[in-house]
Amino acid sequence: MSRIWEKNSAYSILRFYVDGCTRASYRRLTFSGDLPDDGAVIIAPNHTSTLMDALVVLCRRHGATVFGARADIFRKPLIAKILRFLRIVPMARIRDGAESVLKNRETFAEVDDVLANGIPFCIFAEGRHRPMHSLLPIGKGIARIAFASAAERKTYVVPTGIDHGSFFRFRRPCKVTFGEPVDVNAFLQAHEHDPETETYKEFRRVLFRRISSLITYVPDDEDYASRWEAIRPKRESHIWLAVLTAPLFFLAALLCLPMWVTAEVLCRRAKDHAWNNTIRFGVKLLGTPLMLLFWLLVLPGWWKLGAILFLLSYSFFYDWLNLVPSPGIGEE
Repeated sequence: MSRIWEKNSAYSILRFYVDGCTRASYRRLTFSGDLPDDGAVIIAPNHTSTLMDALVVLCRRHGATVFGARADIFRKPLIAKILRFLRIVPMARIRDGAESVLKNRETFAEVDDVLANGIPFCIFAEGRHRPMHSLLPIGKGIARIAFASAAERKTYVVPTGIDHGSFFRFRRPCKVTFGEPVDVNAFLQAHEHDPETETYKEFRRVLFRRISSLITYVPDDEDYASRWEAIRPKRESHIWLAVLTAPLFFLAALLCLPMWVTAEVLCRRAKDHAWNNTIRFGVKLLGTPLMLLFWLLVLPGWWKLGAILFLLSYSFFYDWLNLVPSPGIGEE
């Protein structure tokens, strides 16, 4: 079996297309901060928007990045093979059962090989996603991986904040901030006389504080809703612009009709609406080449140049919907 971080021509070609679709999923995608270049790097973002969180982190750099994902999605052999091709390794949680947790040893060994070869590893340290402007407790897994790596080499954990303009609306802005790295070797040296359990707890506390400082953070308590309501950006209505561009909207809706209908039907059927934007991204990723081929075959002669308009239609369709605030599933 090839090592998960090794170069793969098919993956490199796919990355170019996927990164383009990722950027097209946001009206504005911005990055600040960077990753250290003098040691092993573990990226630790908050997790609010399912697959989109991984995609925006991946989009930051052209080189390889390996990701960890919950182990239960690897149960079907075909899915596991696809995920490995995408450079994703399974991370078992206690809830997945003792047998799955034991397999973490194999995963941790592979992650250590990734880090030893200078490839960043990204793990969502909360262990699961949640569409809130808050942060779940940091799990033990990231500390285990970081401490094991630090025993062999210089190691950093980079707290990362992902601020989505909306957890549920497509084509909203997103900002990704790479914070000040935690020097794991220096941290362990500073706590070498502390009990092991306290060292783990303090590392998780440090990481929690640093990640929360990089996002629009609201404590997850009984006052969460009122606190968020007090600071949330108010969406402005641009009805005049919506009316002015309505003809273009109907043209865009027609050009990408099968795509947006499929996306919205799937979104409404989703049990967890944090998947909405991942669904819309997936429809764009898979539907764009098919619809482009359709329009190239259907349009006669020079009219085929009109297919260029189709390439802009899916994004414009959702941009137009964002012009006018409307009630719906999730207003974040």
